[in-house]
Amino acid sequence: MNIQISVPEDMKSYLENEDQEQVFERNAMLLYPFIHNLTISHGRAAEILGVHKTDLIEFYDSMGIPYLDQSEDELMEDLTTLDRIMEGVK
Repeated sequence: MNIQISVPEDMKSYLENEDQEQVFERNAMLLYPFIHNLTISHGRAAEILGVHKTDLIEFYDSMGIPYLDQSEDELMEDLTTLDRIMEGVK
C-alpha cells in the first residue's frame, strides 16, 4: 500500500532510492511509537513488517531502544514478588 506523507524538502534525498533494508528500518521506526504506547505488540509489528519478532527486537536494540522498559528498581520489585509467589507454591 502506498501512503503519501509530508516531509521537509531536505529529507527528499534520503528517502529516494531506498534499498530493502532502508525501507525496513524506516517502517520499523514508523511503527515504534505504536509499540511504545502499547497500541500494538512487538509480535504484531513484526508480523506487519514480515520479520521474526526476535529480529525486530534486535533491530530496535541496535538503535538503542530496549525491549524491556523497566528500571532496575522495578525489576528488583518484580523479582521479590516472584520469590514470594514461588515460596507459596512450595
